[in-house]
Amino acid sequence: MALAGTGAELQHLTPRPIKGLFGDNYIPVNQMDFTQQFLPDVYEKEVERYGNRTIAGFLRMTSSEMPVTSDRIVWTEQGRLNIAFDDVTITTAATGLVTFASAADAGLVGVGDTVILSKGFITLKCYVSAQVGATATLLAYGAADISTVGADATTDVKLFVYGSEYAKKSQTGGNSIDASFTTFENKPFILRDKYSVSGSDVAQIGWVEVTTEMGTSGYLWYLKSEHEARIRFEDKLEMSMIEAEPAKAGSAMDGVLEGTEGLFHALESRGLQYNDADFGAAAGAGLAEFDTILQELDKQGAIEENMMFLDRVTNLSIDNMLALQNSYGAGGTSYGVFNNSEDMALNLGFSGFRRGSYDFYKTDWKYLNDSTTRGLVADVEGVIVPAGTSTVYDEQLGKNISRPFLHVRYRSSEADDRRLKSWVTGSVGGNYTSEADEMNVHLLSERALCVQAANNFVLLKSTS
Repeated sequence: MALAGTGAELQHLTPRPIKGLFGDNYIPVNQMDFTQQFLPDVYEKEVERYGNRTIAGFLRMTSSEMPVTSDRIVWTEQGRLNIAFDDVTITTAATGLVTFASAADAGLVGVGDTVILSKGFITLKCYVSAQVGATATLLAYGAADISTVGADATTDVKLFVYGSEYAKKSQTGGNSIDASFTTFENKPFILRDKYSVSGSDVAQIGWVEVTTEMGTSGYLWYLKSEHEARIRFEDKLEMSMIEAEPAKAGSAMDGVLEGTEGLFHALESRGLQYNDADFGAAAGAGLAEFDTILQELDKQGAIEENMMFLDRVTNLSIDNMLALQNSYGAGGTSYGVFNNSEDMALNLGFSGFRRGSYDFYKTDWKYLNDSTTRGLVADVEGVIVPAGTSTVYDEQLGKNISRPFLHVRYRSSEADDRRLKSWVTGSVGGNYTSEADEMNVHLLSERALCVQAANNFVLLKSTS
């Protein structure tokens, strides 16, 4: 027997011009040290085990994108038209003396105003006879004093102005109150990523048939990874707009980087939040919880049309809540705002229903279900987003335009558009920009999310 590995032991074999099994072209197993008997059976098509993996799409459905040229984005939101307080303290009930949180608050209630004082479900209509500093004196219309509302040192008393009353020939009247507004700001921040491939890997071409997240299919070679790097970066753009948080004074990031305000932070700080919702509870309890949200929306902007982006559990619990109300459709599912037409609802991509004076369109939010994003944490159950717009003056366009309450501002000028820019460096593929034997595809964006009228948004969270 010839030495293994020299090829001499295969001199008795006769190669065949076709792929056929013959007795004289068989290589025994003990002579397979340098090759394989057969090539492996390779599937050329990539198996889509996770389906569409991208989570982007929420901002595309709920917002618009507009350029910005500055490091700061500033906007103002109107204040309440009527005057109300929920933190008044009864100082001396017998004389009607009450104290406000500050002199500025008390200054909004002047002599001659008529107010309603309330604690719990007890209310009393009063006349403001004096106001000095942070205190005011109230005279009750229907009682000797204000002790029916609370005794001395009663806190968290509610008060709102409903009118005024003046004597004949009064010389002065009314209180000059400037229109109130609140100023908010946010800043764009920079996101970066890149895809790198060596020159040797570029020279080794391998083909794989793939179906991309955008719905196209075909054959790709090493740039398959570059394609996925771009999709992953687009996911990060959306997740950053949702999750980003500004650096708090005294935090570890204070003085390092500023951060920016994302959707969840905006809703937790100045929006509405409802914890541990159980809309699928039996005997109408789930609907009662939903009505609690509606009552709070009534206190805010009361925008009629709203979109609900939910995780799977919450979405199904609302289906169960609706199924308990009527028997339209398969399994009792209701398509209220679509005249109970299942086809119309499904064609729009939402299931809708109407409660009170509000229309709701709901859908699954993949970001909350995916096990590599918020589905891993499972503390956020969904968000309710108003479908309204605000009219503002755009200095770049020189006219008033309508913007959704949720929109993305990206850094852009005539010199550079940083919405989503990419460039190639290295020494591979004709890009001779460095001595490195590689090709680098760089990705960059500079953007911020503006959440206007956050008091009309609802964040559904789980705390247990």
